[in-house]
This record gives sequence, C-alpha cells and structure tokens, in this order.
Amino acid sequence: MKKPVDVEKNKENYLQFINKRKNLILSLIDDEGKPFISYAPFVKKDGKLYIYISKIAEHYGYMENNDFVDAFLIADESETNNKFATERVRWSCTSSNIGNDGYEDIFELFNADHGEAMLKLLRGLDFSLFELTPLKGRYVVGFGLAFDIDVDANVFNHVVIDKKKDEEAAVQGSK
Repeated sequence: MKKPVDVEKNKENYLQFINKRKNLILSLIDDEGKPFISYAPFVKKDGKLYIYISKIAEHYGYMENNDFVDAFLIADESETNNKFATERVRWSCTSSNIGNDGYEDIFELFNADHGEAMLKLLRGLDFSLFELTPLKGRYVVGFGLAFDIDVDANVFNHVVIDKKKDEEAAVQGSK
C-alpha cells in the first residue's frame, strides 16, 4: 500500500526551500529567438518576485523585450542525495520593469537579504527593478512528489499521474 503524501509537510518544506534561496535562475528568449539563461538576486513580496539588474547585463534587454520569463530555484548538488530527483521550483512569470521610484519596501527587503551597503552602491548605478508575477508554478521534491503551486503556497496541489489511464490512452492511440 502506498504511503499517503503529507501535503502540509511538503508545503512547509517548500516555504523553507524558497526562503533559503537568494538567487533566481532566469530562462529567457534572446533577440534571435534562442533560449538564454542567467541569474539574479531576488526578493519576494505579496506573491511576486523582484530582481534588480543592470542595463549592461545581457538579460536586462531580454527582460525588457519579452513579456514572459521562467524563474527557477534548485537545491545545491552537494546537499542532494538523488540527482534525478533534485528539489526544485519553477514559476512561469510575466515581467515588468518598474523602475526604482516608490518601491522602498522592496529595497528594504533587498537590504535585509543582500546587504544594505551593496544596495546603496547599486542604487547609484544603472540598475532597475523588475517585477515578476508568477502565473503558475511547480515544486518538485522527489519521485511522485510534484506540486502545482503559487509563490506563497496559497495554492499547493499534489500532482498525481494516473498511469493506468495513460497506458490505456497509449494503447487506444496505437490502434
């Protein structure tokens, strides 16, 4: 008999996982329509993610020129027992350059997470704040342990695959 999934425990683990992470991996499309990957330090607030990046960074222009970006967090390999079932989360997001004015609450979060001295320096440069609004997300913590989620875990639904139904559909499709 299969052990039931403890959704509440997995939700707690998810929230701890994202709260320990300081950098987002960003998946974008470049000007030629090719995949481009980068990263940026981030903070989260009210179900949204915020990054602060320089205009000279390659991903700045790609962020400006695309309405969508995927954001990804992954566990450290050195802390992962099974590399095929690495803990991770991905959000499909819309992206908007919101500038720097009127967002002191967001900058306070950056100060707390990334250092006030660093943020003071960066705020004097060509950096701009981007707001990422997750449309959907998926948290994977192991085999058979995937969850459709939002950033704050208000949505946290175990993804269940009906293998028997999939096999029947495959058999029907091959006829």
